[in-house]
Amino acid sequence: MFSLTVCDHIMVAHSFRGAEFGPAQRLHGATFAVEAEFRAPVLDHLHLLVDIGLAKQELRRALDSLDYRNLDAEPQFAGLNTTTEYLCLHIHRLLCAALKEGRLGPQGGNVSSLKVLLRESPNAWAAYEGDAA
Repeated sequence: MFSLTVCDHIMVAHSFRGAEFGPAQRLHGATFAVEAEFRAPVLDHLHLLVDIGLAKQELRRALDSLDYRNLDAEPQFAGLNTTTEYLCLHIHRLLCAALKEGRLGPQGGNVSSLKVLLRESPNAWAAYEGDAA
């Protein structure tokens, strides 16, 4: 299996519902390093998995919908806890849509799985990995 990873970062504000979250129930900020790893069993005729420039562009496009925002105020997250794990799933869905729409070039059709990883710190991170279809 081949893989290609691009990375970027976001800064968000949010709060969580539920006593389990302790002080994180209050509004707080988070900075995430974000990695998107595209995987495919084959390369195209140019030996590309996906166009790295387009991958970076589409990751940034997905992140622009989150960056410098209070996620509590975003209608798409109403009633949801925007945990690190959930944000991984959300970004995964956005990147899968970009693949389906051909925005990562013709090679995107070969991508079989995608892993999105968010690092909160050097000591804590979460990921979501699933089919790209």
